[in-house]
Amino acid sequence: MLAVAACGGGAERRDTGSGGTLTMLSGSDVDFLDPGHTAFAQGIQVAAATQRPLYGYRPNDPLTLVPDLAAGAPVISGGGRTITVRLRRGVRFSPPVDREVRSRDVAYALERFFSINVGGEYTTYYSDLIGAPSTPTNGVRRIRGITTPDAHTIVFRLRSPTWSSFVGALTMPASAPVPEEYARPLDAHNPSTYNTHVVATGPYMVRNDAKGNTVGYQSGRLIELVRNPSWSRSTDRRPAHLDAIRIRTNASDATLAARQALAGSHVAYAVTPPALVLKRLSQGSWDGQAVRVASGDYRFLPITTTIKPFDRLDVRKAVLAVFDRAGVRQTRGGAVTGPLATHFLGPGVPGYEEAGGARGAGVDYLSADRPGGDLSLARRYMVKAGFPTGRYTGDDTFLVVTGDTLTERNVALAVQAQFQKLGFRIRLRTVPDDALFTNWCSVPSKRVLACSSVAWLRDFADAEPMLKPVFDGSSISRTSGNPNFSQLDDPAINAAMARARTLTGHARAVAWGRVDDLIVGQAAGVPLQWDVVTLVHAKDVRGVASSTFGSWDFSYTSLK
Repeated sequence: MLAVAACGGGAERRDTGSGGTLTMLSGSDVDFLDPGHTAFAQGIQVAAATQRPLYGYRPNDPLTLVPDLAAGAPVISGGGRTITVRLRRGVRFSPPVDREVRSRDVAYALERFFSINVGGEYTTYYSDLIGAPSTPTNGVRRIRGITTPDAHTIVFRLRSPTWSSFVGALTMPASAPVPEEYARPLDAHNPSTYNTHVVATGPYMVRNDAKGNTVGYQSGRLIELVRNPSWSRSTDRRPAHLDAIRIRTNASDATLAARQALAGSHVAYAVTPPALVLKRLSQGSWDGQAVRVASGDYRFLPITTTIKPFDRLDVRKAVLAVFDRAGVRQTRGGAVTGPLATHFLGPGVPGYEEAGGARGAGVDYLSADRPGGDLSLARRYMVKAGFPTGRYTGDDTFLVVTGDTLTERNVALAVQAQFQKLGFRIRLRTVPDDALFTNWCSVPSKRVLACSSVAWLRDFADAEPMLKPVFDGSSISRTSGNPNFSQLDDPAINAAMARARTLTGHARAVAWGRVDDLIVGQAAGVPLQWDVVTLVHAKDVRGVASSTFGSWDFSYTSLK
């Protein structure tokens, strides 16, 4: 039910590195450096190099948990309600803390995650802890279900037998230790200022000064990662070849940045390049300078179900029916960017086959046989929704928000055209990629009908993180940090998820496949494609990509 790979140790040795500096070009910034707040891909990429959660994954194996800060597999007892984890000895915080990690540091990390000051965005994974707050706390509060019998043991006690989900979530940055004596004064601020004083336990750290100020972070411009002098290779599975990583977060011209990576030295590009570059790659240009990763994520267009008339199910079904998914994919580069989706759980994710595999649930408004859409069917659904002409006849204009890269702007135009087929007037708003979610898509008060396309990566190797944060009513936040973009709150789906969380093995996959079917039945978003990421790099880079977060894994990448 839970596969955990072994991780060896070795003789104590400090490692200063001798591998040069890699520059990564990116058109967007991290959301946060704080492991208790970051929730999006680039922030998690940085956390993967700088932090040590209890468990993790190897770059090419997103299914097998590997002990990281933990010394071995968790011990499950109490009918699946108690989880005991022993911590690895010798792991130290970076300066200015520079001491060994203790179990209380992990406990504090999860407690602060529930604080409104910190703003943890996936508390749903840890909500079964006994004493876990049901709403964000003012300041950091102790949680009864977390105890630390000694300096290297932590025990989690749950209300329900949901240990499988809980252990999976211990791979997330939120379980990386945070030193309480250092962070608590910073966490007393609202918002917490730990984000600009963050310390590391991984092989790299954000360059800081003697007081812990992250002077290596220039918002919207640059993130400088340097070696963590307190890191010991003997405690870690990662080779950490590089001396330093410079992440340029202002490379907004995606085509130029991708070409600079391909033609440059010690350079890599952060995400899939635009269609023109992908076309040349498919023709054999830049041979050996690309890595393709099927990350298991899905790309979709969420539809906010609380905005009229999209609160009517038949209107949403009409949108799914009319949608030219193949055309929208073409703006991203075509089939090379991944297969068209007919539901949410993608290939390689437990529950994919149980939800219908490539064919999906078989509903007429999301047919594998009509990837270009079906306008006549869509208009019939509009008639059922109360629009006799098959088109929207109201006066409202609806907001669709998109990122500011060329690719995302082109996708947004294609999305706008789909709504217009049914008479909906769409106003497009372009915002910086790093603000797309933090300031818009996850803020219900902004009244965003849809973000032009959202790529949802799996947080851990299971169907739950692919569906529960995005479609469970309990995930909805009315203020900010809301991952349930569609604001779907369906009692039947909520109940099916609660049951699926308690299951293991094949029964669990069947249950989550059924949840996927129910979500498709509510038409809360348009599944567009199951992403395959293409990453490009210079000839003198040995690029290793993570199939967990779909970008370069700095701790395994090296230079020739």
